[in-house]
Amino acid sequence: MIGMLLAASDINVPQNIGFGIIAAMMIVGAFRVVTSNNVVHAALWLVVVLAGVAAQYILAAAEFVAVSQVLVYVGAVMVLFLFGIMLTRAQIGAESNLNNRNWAVGIPVALALLGLLTWGILDAYGDDKVPQRDDGSFPARDIADNVLSDYLVPFLALSFILLAAAIGAIVLARKD
Repeated sequence: MIGMLLAASDINVPQNIGFGIIAAMMIVGAFRVVTSNNVVHAALWLVVVLAGVAAQYILAAAEFVAVSQVLVYVGAVMVLFLFGIMLTRAQIGAESNLNNRNWAVGIPVALALLGLLTWGILDAYGDDKVPQRDDGSFPARDIADNVLSDYLVPFLALSFILLAAAIGAIVLARKD
């Protein structure tokens, strides 16, 4: 799939190089998220991955989605994660027993999930392309109309879930 994206004739070479650099940065960051023994460091590596996603959106000329990614995920969600870590009195520094003994069971499950998701996406969308304007840009108004009309209820539900998580972290962390 990535090879098809890189081999596309309408994408120029600097975008391919930028995509490769950002994708490599995101892969390293994602690997460090799951291998870090320090919870705070893992959260900061997640910031690197989420910022890489925003950079990929900029390469795809979807600036509105990139700014939304930075504001919502890099800004708000990561602040919520860090407050959750601080308020739940997590151990600061390296921890030794973060991994479950049955971690190897997760590898075939993750690979099966990857295959299922890949098949589902290819089956649903196939060779469909995102509609573009004549100048090659993506209409931000159409994205905003979709987010604020069809997906408004899930968007608001997610904000209430995040609010409940923050309240739960405060309740758990307070001293009685």
